Amino acid sequence: MRLYVAGINGMVGSSIALEARSQGIEVFGKSSLELNFTDRKAVFEELERSQPDFLIIAAAKVGGIAANSSFPVDFLSINLQIQTNLIDAAHSANVSKVLFLGSSCIYPKFAPQPIPESALLTGELEPTNESYAIAKIAGLKLVEAYRRQFGHHWISAMPTNLYGPRDNFDLQTAHVLPALIHRFHNAKVNRINKVEIWGNGSPLREFLHVTDLARASLVLLNQYDDSVAINIGSGQETTIKNLATMISKVVGFTGEIVFNTNYPNGTPRKLLDSTRISKLGWSPQVNLEEGIASTYDWFQKQKTEESA
Repeated sequence: MRLYVAGINGMVGSSIALEARSQGIEVFGKSSLELNFTDRKAVFEELERSQPDFLIIAAAKVGGIAANSSFPVDFLSINLQIQTNLIDAAHSANVSKVLFLGSSCIYPKFAPQPIPESALLTGELEPTNESYAIAKIAGLKLVEAYRRQFGHHWISAMPTNLYGPRDNFDLQTAHVLPALIHRFHNAKVNRINKVEIWGNGSPLREFLHVTDLARASLVLLNQYDDSVAINIGSGQETTIKNLATMISKVVGFTGEIVFNTNYPNGTPRKLLDSTRISKLGWSPQVNLEEGIASTYDWFQKQKTEESA
């Protein structure tokens, strides 16, 4: 098997590459810095030249509530271009199997909990990340269309909220978990005794360490062949308030945590039903608190290297 990972240097792509190599798989690919995935001609030439057997699409423009709310055009247009170019190029290059990685935000804001795959397109999306969600829905529907029209054995997967080494820790664009790590770290280092968090802390969230996603992705490439976009979740959820408390303890922040209810909570609850992938023999291995601790260790090392 020759596996191409689009977005190979990102949080998801690098973890998949590491896991695949540990299993003896030949892995290669490009990052968004090495290849502009919105350049259709360049993407077609890349896959035609490299001729992979399998392709995992881990390249995407991602961000938290603030970024999604501020730049809806970017999250919709750029992601549509990236995934359409890669999927069309995979067809042109006769790639045997494609795994398109979406996001759990594709599901309706008030979907039944835990969320089954059948909930897709049954209700309105969460407004704060609607553009990103629509792009991802379009991607999995394009994969589904290629299966139907050309008989490709291509698949899509919907991971829950991911975190881990190489996450985006930028305070303006990061998702909640890495953003909180960075904010609590800054508060500790600068001896600030209060950290403010958007919303009231009540929303429930499910988190999955990127290493567990990497293992799941390879299980799916080998064992899954269905048009239904399969869920990948940890099966565990926690409130934003509990998450903040856990991260503050790991970081060593001892000040006050304040919840600002003038800002939106986002989706009230988002737990995936991961029964289907569990039946394939996969289960998450990384405990949330341990995962946060190892992610914070990586973050601190990066900070040390940047200041050296």
